[in-house]
Amino acid sequence: MRESTSPSPILKRATLRLAKPEDAPAIAALGASVFTTTFGYSLPPADLEAYLLSSYSIPSITADLTNPTITTLVAISPSDHHIVGFSQLNRSSTEPAITELSCPNPVELQRLYVDPSFHGGGVGKMLVEAIEKLAKEEGYETLWLGVWEENFKAHGFYGRCGLEKCGFHDFKMGECVQRDWIMKKFIM
Repeated sequence: MRESTSPSPILKRATLRLAKPEDAPAIAALGASVFTTTFGYSLPPADLEAYLLSSYSIPSITADLTNPTITTLVAISPSDHHIVGFSQLNRSSTEPAITELSCPNPVELQRLYVDPSFHGGGVGKMLVEAIEKLAKEEGYETLWLGVWEENFKAHGFYGRCGLEKCGFHDFKMGECVQRDWIMKKFIM
């Protein structure tokens, strides 16, 4: 029997580009969907609804896309040209755990979200690598992020990307307070 040379159907390729303001509805929908699927069960419904409205509404995403201190990259499906992932480089955020460790010239990798049908296809890794490259080009030396302490799949993924746990902080959504791991990577 002859082996197929076509790529595995599990591996799904995507291309990356800078997000544009007109991408706000697609990014908002993807962000709300992935957030709800990943974290929704852990929040009271009213807190979930309020958080989605404040963080993943079209006006909120539009504000991010027009904020000069945030760069948003999107991953585009090659087959239908839909946005299947996004991530942000946030130059204006701070984190006490990073400050206390005296990490040089830090910048945040924020909101790495990938459509579940593209998990395992390298989209998340592409986004992390592109954000890291952009941070290096801009002279940043430490890439950091916050990830929910119960998001074990993400812990493993970020570990494989070279980030290590260095602290934690509380993340409040309405009345619900959850703990995030702070992870960092020296990139220079």
